[in-house]
Amino acid sequence: MSRRRILARGAAIALAAVLTAGIGGSLPARASGSTPPKNTIEVLPESDTPPTYMPGEKQSFRLFIKNTADDAIEDFEIKPDLQKDDASKWPFKTESQKYSRKIERIEGKATADKDSVIYTFTERDDVPSKRYTIYFEYTYKNAAGEEVEGKYSFYVYTTAKSEDKKDNTQKIEIIDNRNKGDNNTAKPEEPEEGGVSNGEPSYSGGGDGGGGEGGDGSVPRVIVTGFDTEPKEVKAGTDFVLKVHLKNTSRKTRVKNMLFDLNAPEDGGDEQTTAPAFLPSSGSSSIYLEGMKANGTADIAIKLNAKSDLLQKPYSVELSMKYEDSSGGAVEAASSLSIPIKQDARFEFSDFEINPESFSVDDEANVMCNLYNLGRIKLYNVKATFEGNCIEKEEVFVGNVESGATASIDAMLKGTKASQGPEPVTMTMSYENEEGEVTSETKELMLEVTEVSEAGMEEGMMPLEEEKSGGFPLVPIVIAIGLIAVIAAVVIILKERKKRLRKSQEEEFLYELDGSSEDEQ
Repeated sequence: MSRRRILARGAAIALAAVLTAGIGGSLPARASGSTPPKNTIEVLPESDTPPTYMPGEKQSFRLFIKNTADDAIEDFEIKPDLQKDDASKWPFKTESQKYSRKIERIEGKATADKDSVIYTFTERDDVPSKRYTIYFEYTYKNAAGEEVEGKYSFYVYTTAKSEDKKDNTQKIEIIDNRNKGDNNTAKPEEPEEGGVSNGEPSYSGGGDGGGGEGGDGSVPRVIVTGFDTEPKEVKAGTDFVLKVHLKNTSRKTRVKNMLFDLNAPEDGGDEQTTAPAFLPSSGSSSIYLEGMKANGTADIAIKLNAKSDLLQKPYSVELSMKYEDSSGGAVEAASSLSIPIKQDARFEFSDFEINPESFSVDDEANVMCNLYNLGRIKLYNVKATFEGNCIEKEEVFVGNVESGATASIDAMLKGTKASQGPEPVTMTMSYENEEGEVTSETKELMLEVTEVSEAGMEEGMMPLEEEKSGGFPLVPIVIAIGLIAVIAAVVIILKERKKRLRKSQEEEFLYELDGSSEDEQ
């Protein structure tokens, strides 16, 4: 075989190896001399939206483990790939000696909260604002006892640390959208949640006709580098202050006479209810800024009100800019801000149905009520706990309750001790939001527990109880007295009958004697 053919064959083998290695997804382990076991695990993120991390702030990263097979798996273990060979690929601080998480058993076709894995990561101070891909490796044993391994990847966004911003600056990702050769203002792309997107400015010429920056034709660009909201979490139906951070990227030209206008998206179900998602509290959406020096920064702020019926999601707001360069040339640009909106949970309980309202110790009462989810968010892992001095603690798991849905709370409460009349029993309803934060609400009901009553015993059991207690045997004595009375009556009757018979015989004898005397005469 020629040397050229050998080299070509080696290159083909190497190319096949590279293509094989590049195939994503789960990588199952191969048992010796057998077909590799099938991977039946899905690792799912808590949200489809990639999380955004801020410098120095701890933030949770939650994964759900789903077993898609019919059979259970055991000894599941997962851990992040910390990229030890290249630490720059791992954007978080190493704050633990061990990151592995274990689940002993996951049933078939199961995805449950107990099978979730939660990590807490802190962004490194030296990372830039960019998107990172982080990997998680896992192993487990399938129903056949074979070990299976795999890897999943997820996206996260990081925010560069800035000396002129506070640590609680809103999460951002800056996207620079260039539109070369177009004199019209380029509309910015839709930003990620909590992010910023800057469009390309358009220039309409200056007083000297030469453009900005000494007449070289370049345009001084003002971009949005980030924003804050006060309060940090914006809830529907509330007022908040939007503070936008600006930067003049030109190192030579000052800009002046700056006018900003905020345009919120329309929101509503029909023409009658359609209105901007955010309205200025002051009545004006325009902001004026005198100017910014070359390579300078500035902040603008406006007080807004979020509509009460907004859905819990990010809303993109367009910030248009008009300003002049040092030569008086007019410049127009636009940026988009993505403001996340949160909704408070709203729910109500129906009246309790109690059957019976009064019951004795060791007996049970059925307590029922309905939960109405009146809000615009889903309630996760709803649970009701009943507690009181006269009953045994009882927990009822309800599950997830969708927005606008009704769920039933049905419990059997057992009496443990008698109460002094009707006494309060507390029902505590707890639920989780999308971030896993637990909130609870209480509601009281009145129950009466009585002592066990002897009146409920059967009357036929009373003599047996007396006999068991060793008391005086009344029944045999009553029977004996009755027999004696009967015998005495029989004796008396027989004596009277015998007496009457003897008297009758004597009278007959005397009568015969009298008859004989008369015959002799």
